[in-house]
Amino acid sequence: MQMHFDIVPGSPVPIYRQIVEQLRRQVAGGQCRPGDELPSVRALAQQHAINPMTVSKAYSLLEAEGLLERRRGLGMVVAAAGAGAASPAELLRPALQSAAQQARQLGLDADTALALFAQCLADQDPAVDPSPGSPTA
Repeated sequence: MQMHFDIVPGSPVPIYRQIVEQLRRQVAGGQCRPGDELPSVRALAQQHAINPMTVSKAYSLLEAEGLLERRRGLGMVVAAAGAGAASPAELLRPALQSAAQQARQLGLDADTALALFAQCLADQDPAVDPSPGSPTA
């Protein structure tokens, strides 16, 4: 399985944290399954032009959590216990709570905030119709 990471070097989120969070989401969302191999530290670092120690730190944190395991000769793989990690909804909740707080601070009503969220989903997936009243909105 080919894993994809979106690394944003200019983000206020540290790169190792971006890797950790993306892997957690991929495992929780079922895109990564137990036994799936991760790219090597060196390969991922070269692909994104980042320091190998950054990738190593991310993998080590996830190994300590039990989401990844190191296998001799194979490198890192998604652990069997990783399948029982946090649910997708649990992982999304903090971001939505932050967005809800910001919407309140900006004075947006719930309908406007929900319409904006639907538009953001549509921007990520052209198959989603964000128009009000649509079955996918």
